[in-house]
Amino acid sequence: MASLREIKKRIEATRKTSQITKAMNMVSASKLRKVEKKYHAFQPIKDEVERILLDVLSSNPETSFPLLEKREINKVGFILVASDRGLAGPYNSNVFKYFENLLKENDKDFIVGTIGYKAYRYCKKRKYPLLNKESISSRDEVKFIDFQAMSRAFIKLYLDKGVDKIVMVYTDYINTLTQNVVDQVLLPITDIVKSKVQVSDYVFEPGTEEVINQLLPIYLENTLYGIILDAKTSEHASRMTAMRNATDNAKDIIQKQNLIYNRARQAQITIELTDIIGGANAVN
Repeated sequence: MASLREIKKRIEATRKTSQITKAMNMVSASKLRKVEKKYHAFQPIKDEVERILLDVLSSNPETSFPLLEKREINKVGFILVASDRGLAGPYNSNVFKYFENLLKENDKDFIVGTIGYKAYRYCKKRKYPLLNKESISSRDEVKFIDFQAMSRAFIKLYLDKGVDKIVMVYTDYINTLTQNVVDQVLLPITDIVKSKVQVSDYVFEPGTEEVINQLLPIYLENTLYGIILDAKTSEHASRMTAMRNATDNAKDIIQKQNLIYNRARQAQITIELTDIIGGANAVN
């Protein structure tokens, strides 16, 4: 059985840990509210870009565009979104398990672009072919420009027929307790349905095709940015839940250790009293 000093040290160490996890829980809750507000504020912008693109496409329904055309798949590009740091519960491990299942189902060549240090290290360790040569940060203060280079690199790769399909793997935020790992096809763009609204009366400069070719990459970049905000919201929610659970577990451990400490202390007192009484009887 551990000594009283060891039990007391264990209680003190667990108490300090619970203070840290409680503070991290509060920080994650604050960051969650902030990024969730940013995510919802961005949706009208994304919807407006999609609306404009649909309207312009409806004015030229017969023209085909490379980013909208399906083709035979010989190579797949994956964009894997994880976090820079750990202590987020099963957030990263769930993404990696889902990604491994996708790879098992995929019998084609593939290349991976990673967002977040954990994703980069994971793919690097398994020697997967990487698009990015260094980690792309998934910092808490999400900036549009952080992922613009990644999206443009994949668009160029797709247009050059380096890949025939681009799939994004990330965690979708449902609520603070539920976040689901999903995959979404970015290219070819399959979720665009041509609008019934006709805008053929407008004159586009320099031309309809040029406008659409400019709008499609903007639409993709906005879609990617929205997904990153969604994933970051899930990360903070997962970390907040993990830290709350860690704090609750620490409190349970402290309670059990206090009980063990009191029992051990009571046993020690009983032994001391028995020795005293035994010594007194021996003297008498």
